[in-house]
Amino acid sequence: MLSQDVLDAALERADALRRRDGETLGRLLHPQFCWISHKGDQFDRDAYLRSNLEGQNTWHAQTLEQTRITMFGVTAVLTCIVTDDVSTMAGRSRYRMPMTQVWIHEGGRWLLAAGHAGPRL
Repeated sequence: MLSQDVLDAALERADALRRRDGETLGRLLHPQFCWISHKGDQFDRDAYLRSNLEGQNTWHAQTLEQTRITMFGVTAVLTCIVTDDVSTMAGRSRYRMPMTQVWIHEGGRWLLAAGHAGPRL
């Protein structure tokens, strides 16, 4: 269980958002997944998938910089600065902000259990 494996999973998640790949995104999310957006919106797994696959968000890219991964046995905490390139009903925007993701190694793979992004820089 290497930190590179966690980073690879995080980058796969970012790419799945861009491609609106629900199968890959769903496979990477823990069944008890939760997320808090930079606006304070809270999502469980189903709401997060709906919002990013069927909602108004169209992801063009998500890049992770200054990544730091701290391992705690089968749990990893990834912190970084994320840049989101996304279109919403308000138009296309770039958001840059701190992000935290909590990954759990379960069933032979890394699953995203929780995350938070923001505030915007």
